[in-house]
Amino acid sequence: MVRSLYREVVTRHPVGIPEDVDMKTFAPYLSKALLHRIDLALACSSDWDRQYPDPNLKPPFGWLEAGLFSGDDERTSPRIFHIETTQSEKNGSFRVYVRLTWGSPPKRPWMIWRVAAIVLRENGRFVVDDVIYLKDKSRDVEWRLSGYLSAGCNGSRWVGRGNQSDDLKQQR
Repeated sequence: MVRSLYREVVTRHPVGIPEDVDMKTFAPYLSKALLHRIDLALACSSDWDRQYPDPNLKPPFGWLEAGLFSGDDERTSPRIFHIETTQSEKNGSFRVYVRLTWGSPPKRPWMIWRVAAIVLRENGRFVVDDVIYLKDKSRDVEWRLSGYLSAGCNGSRWVGRGNQSDDLKQQR
């Protein structure tokens, strides 16, 4: 299941929350809880738009310019993925470690990074419940997709935030 999801990520390079056809492609891979978090993030974004109607203001949501399944900045468009290992968790979920690469053969890859997809069984099938963007030499903290989606929000309401990185750390 994770292999199929990351084939779609490498093919489609989704940035931000997928819309329309892309969301129909990705939704079957996602847990009900993660889909609910995505809905709340969209509702919070709408609440921000209501509170700040000036079209010249840039919304403060990091997920707008990030690859939900791969990370932000240059990590939004991986060209290659490789499933490295799967680790069982005490709560019955699994961490599936995925190595992502940006840059295409035959040239040497420009960037390699790892994520861990949190997978659980739901309604008789495996689904992704969260993604952990792992700490590495260019990123000094781990953070989670679930934290990214909820930063600055209280459910569907935009409440603002202090330091974005502190918000994301608290969600770990």
